[in-house]
Amino acid sequence: MPMEILLARVDSRLLHGQVATSWTKSVHPNRILVVSDTVANDELRKTLITQAAPMGVPTNVITIEKMLRLYQEPMFDSFKVLLLTETMQDMLRLVKGGVDLHALGIDVGSLAFSEGMTMLNDTIAVGEKESDAIRSLTELGLNVFAQKVPSDGKKDILPMLEKNKL
Repeated sequence: MPMEILLARVDSRLLHGQVATSWTKSVHPNRILVVSDTVANDELRKTLITQAAPMGVPTNVITIEKMLRLYQEPMFDSFKVLLLTETMQDMLRLVKGGVDLHALGIDVGSLAFSEGMTMLNDTIAVGEKESDAIRSLTELGLNVFAQKVPSDGKKDILPMLEKNKL
């Protein structure tokens, strides 16, 4: 049995106070994996993220390729992971690469706004790339939902895309 993923979250802020405290307390991971080619190759961001990690939970910033290798590697089967990606596209690459998130679904915490994007709610902005990745994930049979903190209800993202004609 591959490593157990307790939460798969897309959050453009990656590891920050909300994730470090409420989500860690809620899902009880023994490892936080921040999966991003961009951040894995940026020493400053890597350092800031590992410093934001909650006490007692080892945190690693790794590339997508490395995550796909670790996921298949039996020596990491004891990992109970809080998985974070910065973009919907990165999460889609992980799923297409063999990371099975069907039982769990994908939590979209926050996607930063930039020019040409549409706000779906107060924390999630999508453009064409994001909405295409969300649709691809749902076509692969995954539940993609918005949930800022554990106490919030899960809100299916597809109706939000439809409502905004995305």
